Amino acid sequence: MTLSACSNVSEFTGPAPASTMVLLDGSKHTTEAMKGKVTLVNFWATSCTTCVAEMPQIIATHQQFQAQGFDTVAVAMSYDPPSYVVNYAQTRQLPFKVAIDNTGAVAKAWGDVKLTPTTYIVNKKGEIVKRYVGAPDFAALHKLIGKLLAEKA
Repeated sequence: MTLSACSNVSEFTGPAPASTMVLLDGSKHTTEAMKGKVTLVNFWATSCTTCVAEMPQIIATHQQFQAQGFDTVAVAMSYDPPSYVVNYAQTRQLPFKVAIDNTGAVAKAWGDVKLTPTTYIVNKKGEIVKRYVGAPDFAALHKLIGKLLAEKA
C-alpha cells in the first residue's frame, strides 16, 4: 500500500488486520468485533495538534451515525502517556471506544502507522475501504459512511 506524495487518502480493500485493542476501561476490542458495523479507527495522540483539532468532528461524526450501526475506536499511540489519554477522554467526554496501544502492536498491525492522525474506515464485512493520513474531508467522509451503512453486511 503506497500513498502518492500529493494525496492523503488511499483507497484499497482488504481485511482489517486481526488485532486486539485494550480500551481505557480494561476491556478488549477485537477487529472481529467490528464485523456487522461500519467502523472508523483513528490513530491519534494527545500531543498531535491535528488530532486534537479534528476530535470534535470525529465526535460529531460518531454521534450522527451511531444509531445506524456506526462505531468509532480511537487508538492512542504507544508514545502517548496513558494518564494524558485518560484525562483527554474524560475531560472531552469522548462518546466512543478509546484504546491505548501500549506496545505499538496495533499500529504495527494496521500498516505500521507512524503518522497521526491516521484514520481507517472499515465496512460491515470487516474490510478496510479507505485510509486517511491527516484530517479527512469530513463532508466526503460522511458521504462514504452513509453509503457503507446502506450496504448489506
